Amino acid sequence: MFDLGRYKTFIFDCDGVILNSNKLKTEGFYHAALPYGQKAAQALKTYHINHGGVSRYRKFNYFFQSILKTPIDQEQLSLLLTAYATHVREGLCSCEMAPGLSEFRKALPNAKWLVVSGGDQTELREVFERRGIHRFFDGGIFGSPDDKKTILERELRAEKIFFPSVFFGDSKYDYEVTANTKIDFIFLSEWSELEDWKSFVDFHKIQSAKCISSLLPLL
Repeated sequence: MFDLGRYKTFIFDCDGVILNSNKLKTEGFYHAALPYGQKAAQALKTYHINHGGVSRYRKFNYFFQSILKTPIDQEQLSLLLTAYATHVREGLCSCEMAPGLSEFRKALPNAKWLVVSGGDQTELREVFERRGIHRFFDGGIFGSPDDKKTILERELRAEKIFFPSVFFGDSKYDYEVTANTKIDFIFLSEWSELEDWKSFVDFHKIQSAKCISSLLPLL
């Protein structure tokens, strides 16, 4: 049973946790890479699904180096990033938001909230402001080009994460970035694209829940 009331800092991934945007992002990678052919686009889509939580910058670098097997072309990289961002931006402003998020925040008025996402930081902050939820995250809204591990290490060094703390994520990578910290981890399964998530959480003995709203009765 979770004792959520004891936590001083709550850290949230965005895609698949706060927003139901995983499929939107998956489609975005496929469509951005499609000019390079269906095979290459499908390979990037598969890599994206298998590496949830990793930034778009790392994924497109992988696209050049390991799928196309060519040196990274900065002009082409910029075009890919623009095509991807164009595809997902409006979708992020209209996709489903986690039910109960506002109630969850009201139930934890003294806790510090942060977003640590693989999404573009500027884009995240614009989307959260447009959706009226930026005010929930008094500890900051952080994303790429810094990766999640770098962000967490930076905030920990600056002593901006108060303990005990917990991270809500929906991917293997989310779990991995907390594994060598004192931050607890709860896997949220409802919108995750990790097909074998149940086996994953059972093997690693990870606490899991369906979604944010399913945790409300525990507060």
